Amino acid sequence: MEWFVEGVKQYAVFRGRARRKAYWWFILICLLISIMLAVVDTIIGKYDAATGVGLLSGLFGLATFLPALGVTVRRLHDTDRSGWWLLVTLLPVIGAIVMIVFVASIGTRGDNRYGPDPLAVA
Repeated sequence: MEWFVEGVKQYAVFRGRARRKAYWWFILICLLISIMLAVVDTIIGKYDAATGVGLLSGLFGLATFLPALGVTVRRLHDTDRSGWWLLVTLLPVIGAIVMIVFVASIGTRGDNRYGPDPLAVA
């Protein structure tokens, strides 16, 4: 849970680097909370099957958009890639595959142009 809180605290930080553990824990906790909120939306009748979004899960998605964007950009920085590589996800299917490979890759050892190695700092 500390990785989620850390990601939310740095909600608009697009500089620096994020290690794989920070990225994947943030994404996993966001996914679990989204699923729980979707279930609650369904129970209380606020889930819209046409759009696939409910009131609570939609609000949570809006609230975590910037933190998720920030942690993804910092993760790309750890692999010595610009945050602009996030635009590759606009390509259907292949973009998602490329992004998964990028964020799952081992980060650059030592300092790179985006800052010090987060593993060395930790």
